[in-house]
Amino acid sequence: MAEQSATHVTHQSSSESAKPAYFSVWDLHAYYGESYIVQGVTMNIHEGEILALLGRNGAGKTSTLRAIARADSPMVTHGEIWLDHQPLHSMKAYQAAQSGLSLVPEDRRIIPGLSVLENLKLAQLAPPSGWSIDRIFELFPRLGERRNQEGTTLSGGEQQMLAIGRALARDIKLLLLDEPYEGLAPIIVQEIERTLKEIKSLGMTTVIVEQNAIAALKLADRAVILESGQVVFDGLASEVLENEQLRQDYLAI
Repeated sequence: MAEQSATHVTHQSSSESAKPAYFSVWDLHAYYGESYIVQGVTMNIHEGEILALLGRNGAGKTSTLRAIARADSPMVTHGEIWLDHQPLHSMKAYQAAQSGLSLVPEDRRIIPGLSVLENLKLAQLAPPSGWSIDRIFELFPRLGERRNQEGTTLSGGEQQMLAIGRALARDIKLLLLDEPYEGLAPIIVQEIERTLKEIKSLGMTTVIVEQNAIAALKLADRAVILESGQVVFDGLASEVLENEQLRQDYLAI
């Protein structure tokens, strides 16, 4: 793990497994221009786990997700990213996507002018395809009911469902979710949580960035907390839920 500054204490779970990680980030560094935003992030996830990537605003959570996804920015200057023995750090964004990684950004990026069905079909144009349209509609009955409605006219929660469904329409191994609960009513949050639990039961590996830390921790197996672009906690999600001082220090809750 990257060296922490003297003002930070790095917490490590005592229950760390010796099982090889399915997804690994090692000593990742990234910049926006001259701003050093991801400062030596290291984390490991086993297949089928949900990891909550947490921290205060500006801690580097979304930047870390974007760096993992090989987005144009921030610029990664050092580090390794491995998914199922594949070196994503040596790939461009489209190659990483073809290798099984999918990022669902906070703004969801539903394509204007296309219906729900067309948004999903578009995701399947280039191989390899993943879930069938019918299977996605089974997971999200609301989408099936609105299959012919323009995607951008859906409610915020329905757009989030469509964004996740569109990711599943590809043959993916790792789902990256950036603020999936942002702006959603509690009842819709519960529906998204139910869906993520179902996806997990089917073996999907997921990283979730979420300001609603308690909700994310209740859903996750593991947690990584960032502070100023550095890892200050890496362990079980239950340990964060049980440690009030840790939550106050790094999550302000």
